[in-house]
Amino acid sequence: MKKILALVAVFALVAFAAPAFAANPFVDVPMNHWAYDAISQLAAKGIIQGYPDGTYRGNQPMTRYEMSMLVARALATVDMEKASKEDVEMLKKLVVEFKDELDALGVRVDALDERVAVLEENLGGWKFWGELRFDARWADEGDGAYDRGYGYTHRGETEFDLNRFRLWMSRQIDDKTKFTARIGRNNATDEELKWERYFVTLQLPWDSSLMVGKWLYDWEDEAGLYIDEDAWITDQVLKGFYWRKNLAKGDFSLMVAHQEDAYRKKVGVTEDDAKTPVYDTDKKKYTDLEDYYYYGARFNYQLNDKFRFALSGVYIDYDNDGQVVGSVPQGNFDYGTYWVDFGITFTPGFQFKGAYFMQDHDGPNMPNFDDSPNAYKAIIDVSQDALKFTSLWIEYAKLDPNFHTAYQPWSAYGAEVTPALMESPIDNKFETEVIFVYLQQKWSDKWATYQRYGQFDHSPEGYANLMGSYDITNWTFGVQYWYTPTVMFELAYDDVDYDDGWRREDGWGDSSLKDDSLIRFRTHIFF
Repeated sequence: MKKILALVAVFALVAFAAPAFAANPFVDVPMNHWAYDAISQLAAKGIIQGYPDGTYRGNQPMTRYEMSMLVARALATVDMEKASKEDVEMLKKLVVEFKDELDALGVRVDALDERVAVLEENLGGWKFWGELRFDARWADEGDGAYDRGYGYTHRGETEFDLNRFRLWMSRQIDDKTKFTARIGRNNATDEELKWERYFVTLQLPWDSSLMVGKWLYDWEDEAGLYIDEDAWITDQVLKGFYWRKNLAKGDFSLMVAHQEDAYRKKVGVTEDDAKTPVYDTDKKKYTDLEDYYYYGARFNYQLNDKFRFALSGVYIDYDNDGQVVGSVPQGNFDYGTYWVDFGITFTPGFQFKGAYFMQDHDGPNMPNFDDSPNAYKAIIDVSQDALKFTSLWIEYAKLDPNFHTAYQPWSAYGAEVTPALMESPIDNKFETEVIFVYLQQKWSDKWATYQRYGQFDHSPEGYANLMGSYDITNWTFGVQYWYTPTVMFELAYDDVDYDDGWRREDGWGDSSLKDDSLIRFRTHIFF
C-alpha cells in the first residue's frame, strides 16, 4: 500500500480531532496535492513524522511496520467521545490486522482492545436499568384516611406500599443522537405505571447539546445546594427543549417548556368543573385548569479549583393568570424566580456554599402581599474523608412571606414541616427560618448510619392578631445495610414535634397538627 492511501484511511479516523488549519512540513507535498490537507493535519497531530531530510515520500510503498506506527498514534489521538460507529469498526480491523507488529513495537494490544471496547460500549444496542423501593411504615398517631390532622400523610397507622419503581431504557441511535426514557410509579397514589421521561439528546456543533421531549432539570442539585430531596425551585420534569453549551470553565443553558392541563385535583371536583376557577370556602383552596410556559436560563462558571458561581432564572407564564372574582384572587399569577449561587472549596472535602433567591410576582394587588419576596441559604458541607468519623451538612435558610417553592423541602419522611411554602403565594403568610443538620457515617462497604435534625420557625407577617408564631422540630435516625452491591435495607425512626395549636395550610382553619413519629423499613433494589 502506498503511503498516501494509507494515511488517508487513518485521517478518516482522526480528522475531527485535528486542527482546522495546519501548515504542511513536507517539501515533497505541494499545496495543490489532493492529500495536502490530510497530510498537514496528521503531521500537526504527530501521527506522521516523515524523514530527516524533510520529505514524506508518499509514492513509496508503506511497510507494515510504518503502518502499525500510524495505527498506534491514531488510536492515541481518537476522541472517544466523538468517534462514530464506522470509526470503531475501522479501528477494530486495524488492531486485528497489525496485532503482531504492534506487539513487537511494545504497544500493549490488550490495552488497545480495551480502548476500542470503550468506543463501542454505547453504540448500537438497547440498555436497561432501574430501581425499586418498597416501604413498610408505621405511624404513631395516623388512624384515618389521609387524616391531615397528624404529622404524616398516612392512610392509617400502617402502610406497606411501593415507594418507587423506575425502569430506564436508552439507545445510542448514532454518534450524534441518543434516546432515553423512563417508565415508573412514584408513590402509593399512582395506580398505574406512567411514562415519566422520554427525550432525545442531540449533539450539536460548538460543543453543545439539545434535549427534546420530557426531561428533568435540576440546577440546584448540580450546584450541590441541597441534600435529602430538598430542592426549592428546580428538580422538575418538563416537556420542551433544553439546550446546553459547554464552556472551557463552565456551561450555559437555555430551556423552554409548556405544561398542559396543570390543574390542582381536589376531591369532589371533576376536571370539567375545574376549568372554571373555584374557590373552596372551607379549605381556602384554588382549583383551576391552566396551561403555562416555563422559561429558564443559567450561566455556570468554575473560576478555579476553589471557587464557582452561577446565575439562574426561571419564569412561569400562565395562559390564564390574574383572575379575580369579586375581591377574591382566583387561579395563579405569572412569576419569576432568579438566584445566584456559589461554592468555595477551602480544602478537599470542605466546602462553603450558598444561594440568594429573588421572586417577582405579577399579582395580586392585596394588602400585606409582598410581590417581591426573597430567600437565602448558607451551607457548610464536609465529607467523611475530611472529618474521618462522619460527614457533616449544616444548613441555615430564611424565606420571606409569600415566597413560593415547587416542593415542600425537608419533608423526605412525610412530616409537614414547611407546609406554607408550597401553598399559593397568597396563602403563605409566614416568614420561615430553618436550621437543618445532616450527618452520615459509613462504617464499611455494608454498614452506614445517618442522623437528621431540623428546626423550622414560622412567624406570621401582618396577621399577628389572627395567628401566632409556631415552631416545628423534626429529627431522624437511620441504619443502612447493603446485603449485596445492588440490595440495600434501611431502618429509620423519624419524629416530628409541633407547637400546641399549630394550624396547617393557611392558618385560617381549625385543624391542628399533632406530634407524631414514624418507623420506616425500606428495601431498595438497583438493577
